[in-house]
Parts: sequence; C-alpha cells; structure tokens
Amino acid sequence: MNRIREFGIFWYDFLIGDDWKIAFGVVAGLGLSALLVHLVNPSVWWLLPFVVIGTLAVSLRHSTKRK
Repeated sequence: MNRIREFGIFWYDFLIGDDWKIAFGVVAGLGLSALLVHLVNPSVWWLLPFVVIGTLAVSLRHSTKRK
C-alpha cells in the first residue's frame, strides 16, 4: 500500500507541482479548445498559447506580489 501512495504522491507533485493554478489553467485551456473545435471551428490552435501566457502572467503576478 505504501508504494501505491508514493506513486500517487509522485504524480500529484509532477502534474500539479507548486502552483495548482497553472495546472488548472492548462487543463481549462485544453478543455476550452476541445469544446470550441466541436462547436465552432477546427482551427482554434491559437487559443492555447494565449491561455498559457495568461496563466503564467497571473501566476507571476501572484508570486511577485508583496506581502
């Protein structure tokens, strides 16, 4: 049972890491891209770079905010 727990902890740390907001932003961007492909147009490749840049900007702003 200990190995299963360690395996789960590894994947959580690998995927989520230090900032869960970045992981959420990437998953939300992929989901939004998939939704738009099925609803509107298969040419929405440009959306994900904007989502990633926006997510990183929000994370950087949050990290550098003075306390």
